[in-house]
Amino acid sequence: ATWTEGNDVPISASRFGSAGVLPISWAYVKLMGGAGLTEATKSALLAANYVAASLNDFFPVLYTGEGGLVAHECILDLRELTARTGVTAEDVAKRLIDYGFHAPTLAFPVAGTLMVEPTESEDLGEIDRFIKAMIAIRGEIDQVASGDFTVENSPLRNAPHTAAAAISSDWDRAYPREQAVFPVHTLKQDKYFPPVGRIDGAAGDRNLVCSCPPIEAFEN
Repeated sequence: ATWTEGNDVPISASRFGSAGVLPISWAYVKLMGGAGLTEATKSALLAANYVAASLNDFFPVLYTGEGGLVAHECILDLRELTARTGVTAEDVAKRLIDYGFHAPTLAFPVAGTLMVEPTESEDLGEIDRFIKAMIAIRGEIDQVASGDFTVENSPLRNAPHTAAAAISSDWDRAYPREQAVFPVHTLKQDKYFPPVGRIDGAAGDRNLVCSCPPIEAFEN
């Protein structure tokens, strides 16, 4: 499409957006075919319902259909736990890093929840590993509830734990180092250590600091 600067700009063109969005979707559909898309959808639905059924006793699933099933994702509701213990969905998201997981969608579409969408891409072993991590995290929330440590001094609020923090000689936290970095035994064979500990992300978003080089640096 032809356009002039500032008028009728085609935002999907490569200069202002990603020209690969539609070709990628088209290629996926063409390569999968009708049978492949059907099978992928079945797998995604099965994976989400497996997660929902496995975790519902630990984190109530917010929305289900008349048959008690979810679609391709499930929303784990932490709001009652938060009200009772102070542990937030963000605490759970950060703690999952210690278990080797990037967190599910946080606070969307409902604040105070986690939305898990395993898609057709995760195998049973990885889904089981996630379920085990979430159940272990629920155990840590119960430790807060029972007074083993306060939420401020819990492995949840202090997550994620860096290797430097774990081996520091001045460890003075209310929980042992082993719980911090090896909350489940399988992590002793395959462990990801985050390079950065807990930060105040909201403060960074609200107080922008430009770390750009001066404009003169771009002259050449």
